[in-house]
Amino acid sequence: MGKKENINKVVLAYSGGLDTSVILKWLEEAYDCEVVTFSADLGQGAELDEAKKKAEDLGVKEIFVEDLKNEFVKDYVFPMFRANAIYEGEYLLGTSIARPLIAKRLVEIAEETGADAISHGATGKGNDQVRFELGAYALNPNIKIIAPWREWDLGSRKSLLDYAAKHGIPVEMKRGNESPYSMDANLLHISYEGGPLEDPWNEPSSEMWRWTVNPELAPNEATYIDLEFENGDPVGIDDSKMSPSELLTELNRLGGINGVGRTDIVENRYVGMKSRGAYETPGGTILLKAHRAIESITLDRGVAHLKDELMPKYAELIYNGYWFSPEREMLQTAIDHSQRWVNGKVRVKLYKGSVEIVGRESQDTLFDEAIATFEDDSGAYNQADAEGFIRLNALRLRTESLRDPERGGKQGEA
Repeated sequence: MGKKENINKVVLAYSGGLDTSVILKWLEEAYDCEVVTFSADLGQGAELDEAKKKAEDLGVKEIFVEDLKNEFVKDYVFPMFRANAIYEGEYLLGTSIARPLIAKRLVEIAEETGADAISHGATGKGNDQVRFELGAYALNPNIKIIAPWREWDLGSRKSLLDYAAKHGIPVEMKRGNESPYSMDANLLHISYEGGPLEDPWNEPSSEMWRWTVNPELAPNEATYIDLEFENGDPVGIDDSKMSPSELLTELNRLGGINGVGRTDIVENRYVGMKSRGAYETPGGTILLKAHRAIESITLDRGVAHLKDELMPKYAELIYNGYWFSPEREMLQTAIDHSQRWVNGKVRVKLYKGSVEIVGRESQDTLFDEAIATFEDDSGAYNQADAEGFIRLNALRLRTESLRDPERGGKQGEA
């Protein structure tokens, strides 16, 4: 095969699996170029030493293996949760939020190694190709990107296996418990697509889920946790301070044993199709509820409601791959400004798949018991003041009604 264009070195996002191992060899063959591999630990549980060894066995000279868990949670997951971001009412954006960091490191490594291009293993049907490439172009407008799934004719698993066999690429054939699903994992979630899930009527099997027990099999005793926040970010559990990645790992564990965080949805992909996916996001499910709870006593009403209005747009930007866009950064600035008083502690009850807020406290609270009480407030709030407030806000409604005979109105003084 002749050289396709003047590309001498490519940085590949490499997992060590069948797809990216085939891509590695295909890049060398199709572009007659050197391949640099980049493997990142975002908390997916994969053994990165194994990916490194596979790259070495395939003749790769420059291999980058990095633990990015803490950066991922601190600089991507937590800012997103300050916004209470959720896509189409249910999806906590676990796959979407991981792509900007991978794109950033691909571009940085390309610059460090003098590579001409970057490459990824996302298919031409999914959102990830868009997320990777929008992120890369935002950081380097002149970067070259190779998307093999849009170029080659290897359109099935069988064709990938045949290519691997022809080119001497070792493939581990799992026996017995091989998953029929396409899975993606990081410290925020696991996603499942394909296989039996392609029929949206089919209920996922109980064996599919990896992190969470079936809610009906969860403990009969509830688990209580105290989650501490500073400036909108969680910093500790049960009076124990933790790093961002440690904290999310512990929330995943606590949520998992209590059956928290399963979601089964059909979502609208940015590329135009509907797609059915199942997700496990135990820690994120707890964090979303707890963050809204601490905001409920520390945010001004106008700020809280404006945040809720901005959130769907913010979530859509992340889902569609616009993390590095100026509009996302603009929204983030406003969201982060709102979090300066979001400090305190939230008590959460976990029980058989449910997350219930049972307590919240803060030195910066706006909740005033003297005003809110149903008992004697010693003059803190004059209930008679409500009459003028109501009459002023009712004026336009009464005026409208007065001109409408069907409402019993007739022209006259309001």
